[in-house]
Amino acid sequence: MLVNCVVYEGGKKHAEIQPGDIHEYLRLPQCFIWVALYEPTREELETMQREFSLHELAVEDARHGHQRPKIEEYGDSLFVVLHTAELAGADLRLGEVDVFVGPNYVLSVRTGTERGFGGVRARSEREPELLRHGSAYVLYAIMDAVVDRYFPVLDGLEAALEEVEERIFSGQNNRAIIETLYALKQKLMTLKHATGPLLEATGKLYGGRVPQLCAGLQDYFRDVYDHLVRVNQSVDSLREMVTTAITVNVSLLTIQENEVTKRLAAYAALVAVPTMIAGIYGMNFDTMPELDWRFGYPVVVAVMLLIDGYLFFRFRKAKWL
Repeated sequence: MLVNCVVYEGGKKHAEIQPGDIHEYLRLPQCFIWVALYEPTREELETMQREFSLHELAVEDARHGHQRPKIEEYGDSLFVVLHTAELAGADLRLGEVDVFVGPNYVLSVRTGTERGFGGVRARSEREPELLRHGSAYVLYAIMDAVVDRYFPVLDGLEAALEEVEERIFSGQNNRAIIETLYALKQKLMTLKHATGPLLEATGKLYGGRVPQLCAGLQDYFRDVYDHLVRVNQSVDSLREMVTTAITVNVSLLTIQENEVTKRLAAYAALVAVPTMIAGIYGMNFDTMPELDWRFGYPVVVAVMLLIDGYLFFRFRKAKWL
């Protein structure tokens, strides 16, 4: 559906218009049009394609979605694919924002994410000096908003990792913890797929051959690039921490299993000694030692207890029990 269709002139809001009037305002000097769509229909995209003369390949990418983050040039216009990320409880929800940018227009197509860019538009309208840069500044504002929204996601994943680490070192080492850590690693990998390609693409907007559309705004796009570098470094660090946590959890589980094995071996030894002695005396031979002695039975039992007591002392000293 159509969210906004606004004409700006000289850095200030001029009027809200209908999509059918877009071509009339495109002819006006010092004006640019900012249109926002949310999960548009095929007909709505075709209307925008006719009004802005959008490239067919870019429109096809926006129509089908699920594109890799990228920035492509089509003549004097740009087509930008951004992935949004937000935490919905324990789930990581991804969306996509496709941005068509020309010398006098910006068309954003949002899919799969409820959170829009109304705040970005309001902030831009409060800064007419910057909005005078036209559509390129709007592209920067949208990219900056998308990248800034990665940081709360990282904070949430880091908090989840800290919680799991507390469970690990509190002795709650079980299969569920490994499953939780693996789920965290999957989320970080998904976030990496959203930020990694965008880092490379953003570098084209401020270094080397910069598209004419973005000339004069290199410092702003370099700021977005710096934020993306921080995001990618944080993602890599968290992935390493998750891998380490998985290794530590497995090691602790192995240690616990070894402790159980040692305890079972110790208890088996304590039972084996009296079992062996009783087994010998149960063989019904007439020439058994002390068989006819009055104190033979209590002496044998005492010997069993002494041997088990000695073994118990040694096992406790070795911390097997």
